[in-house]
Amino acid sequence: MSFLSALKLGIPLDPLPENSGRNPNIVHAPNRVHNLNEKECDLAVQNALRYFPTQLHATLEPEFRRELNDYGHIYMYRFVPKFELKAYPLEQYPAKCTEGACIMLMIMNNLDRDVAQFPQELVTYGGNGQVFSNWAQFWLTMKHLSQLERTQTMVLNSGHPLGTFPSLETSSRLIISNGNMVPNYSSRENYDRYFALGVTMYGQMTAGSFCYIGPQGIVHGTTITVLNAARKYLNTDDMSGKVFLSSGLGGMSGAQPKASVICGCISVIAEVSLEALLKRQRQGWVLEVIDDLDKLIARIKEAKGNKVVTSIGYHGNVVNLWERLVEEHKRTGESLIELASDQTSCHCPFTGGYYPAELDYESANQMMKSDPEKFKQLCQSSLIRQVRAINYLTENGKLHFWDYGNAFLLEAYRAGAELSPKTTPFGIEFRYPSYVQHIMGDIFSLGFDSPYRETSNIYDGSAFTADMALTTCIGNATRGATWVAIHNGGGVGFGEVINCGFGMVLDGTDEAQRKAMNVLFWDVANGLSRRSWSGNENAMKTIAEIQKDNDNIKVRIPSEKF
Repeated sequence: MSFLSALKLGIPLDPLPENSGRNPNIVHAPNRVHNLNEKECDLAVQNALRYFPTQLHATLEPEFRRELNDYGHIYMYRFVPKFELKAYPLEQYPAKCTEGACIMLMIMNNLDRDVAQFPQELVTYGGNGQVFSNWAQFWLTMKHLSQLERTQTMVLNSGHPLGTFPSLETSSRLIISNGNMVPNYSSRENYDRYFALGVTMYGQMTAGSFCYIGPQGIVHGTTITVLNAARKYLNTDDMSGKVFLSSGLGGMSGAQPKASVICGCISVIAEVSLEALLKRQRQGWVLEVIDDLDKLIARIKEAKGNKVVTSIGYHGNVVNLWERLVEEHKRTGESLIELASDQTSCHCPFTGGYYPAELDYESANQMMKSDPEKFKQLCQSSLIRQVRAINYLTENGKLHFWDYGNAFLLEAYRAGAELSPKTTPFGIEFRYPSYVQHIMGDIFSLGFDSPYRETSNIYDGSAFTADMALTTCIGNATRGATWVAIHNGGGVGFGEVINCGFGMVLDGTDEAQRKAMNVLFWDVANGLSRRSWSGNENAMKTIAEIQKDNDNIKVRIPSEKF
């Protein structure tokens, strides 16, 4: 398609595109609070202007300053592409090598209006999972990728295209680092400041690394989680008439209702954003929508009684729903929910990831900007209320609750919720387990150092170390992954986890097969080796078996006394 040829030209400057501002017909990210002083605001604007020739600074400077003041970040709305962003057929991208075209396709998929959560703010999912920090970075990255040769490697630092450098054909074509900070400065407060300055970016796990899988990619794992929760907690494979309650219908959490239907149960998923809820209904992920608690309770009872398999999207705050379920139990003695979790974006609870029960969606978005401290207090109050209701129903009803690795229990604990925390050599234990600890088991022997999710079941004291993620990423790059990424934050929150990932172009060639075998083997073997050293019996057995089959592998196994 001819309009895609514009991708190889870089930022459109001649003529300068009209500044149309925000598109009023699509949903936008909540306005951020940058907390920059006057000099830092000047610096943020200067940082944005350095992408443009000096003769344009007089035109762009005031609008960038307005964006910073109004939205808390400089997105450069003037440079939003005028054509539709989506994953066009690979051969239509103007690229010199297949790898470059593939990465361009993946970027455009992440920014597809039907895929991205806030497309004009370059957020794919999770409330703040950025693909890039601004639209200048998008255009420049696409230009670099269109010119990329198989003897070059491109480098991206938190969305900024640093450049393209000579390398080997066997090397990675793209190396990505997102949000990585000197550890002492890796805090949520510092992130808000440095993101506003335009010098770092939170890329989640698959937004800023260009490999977003969406609900259709996560539904398999969610299905297995819900099914195995029933097996473990309810001692049954038959989920008919059982109810699973959760919240969140975003990019990842949107898989919950479909997974529940596959399992044959009734799901009730709360969502405060009507736009997000209706989007999932249009896409077929949610079958029913109810916005009244009385009607919802009646529908749950009806569906349970008739063992109807359905998914219900509740348009409202999950805290109000939890408290209503407590009232129902106290009034009738009836336990309506057997299984429950939470998938709100608690990695950024005070910037749109979690909404307080006292405010409607629009009012909450306004207070987030106008009175962030009050908004934080209300969020923490709601977290306490939610946990109080969960505690009541687990103690007095038939409820089994687990944490989904989204920092819900962590943030509730920080808010002061009663979670019976225990300090152990491997971190804090709460009264409710992580789904990795109790339900999924030993599946995450990969390059994730995430003590509240993927490495929550490592018990030698190393759960808060991050060497594995770094060595896995470096190893993937040396073994020929098409692109590699190392991120601060993952899906749990900035400063809480270090994740690595990779992308592979599989074109059917012998070279691609060789690279895939090397990368996939290393990616798993490194994680297994780390878990083996921590005393995990399954990992030790697996590593021992692998070493029997390959003389080139020499892995340290802990002594039997361990």
